[in-house]
Amino acid sequence: MDHPALDHIALAVADIDAVAALYEDLFGLKLTHREQIDSQQVEMAFLGEEGATRLELIRPTTDNSGVARFLEKRGEGMHHIAFAVEDIAQTLADLKARGVQLIDEEPRPGAAGHLVAFIHPKAAHGTLIELVQHR
Repeated sequence: MDHPALDHIALAVADIDAVAALYEDLFGLKLTHREQIDSQQVEMAFLGEEGATRLELIRPTTDNSGVARFLEKRGEGMHHIAFAVEDIAQTLADLKARGVQLIDEEPRPGAAGHLVAFIHPKAAHGTLIELVQHR
């Protein structure tokens, strides 16, 4: 596996606009991309420019989504960290061969047309890890 770079840190939030305004006010971070991903039942927004480590804000669009359950159980806060990889399929195959517990054994569509996959928190001492292959 290559040495992936930190791509973004995701925060589960109840109100994207309020949190985006806070980070813009405190740190000058601008909202640069926003979309709804129906397959994951979330609305998401990125703060900061692609190519730099960014913040992703994720808000559930249904009451029964994984992010909704996360907010109900833990409240707002860090949801996952994401690493950019060159070849997500190969990275997943390498991790699976090493016995790493995966949520996704195959990449799936993510924000902005990127491919994504998740490593189970049980495999990473309680941290949900997302792998991202930029389009």
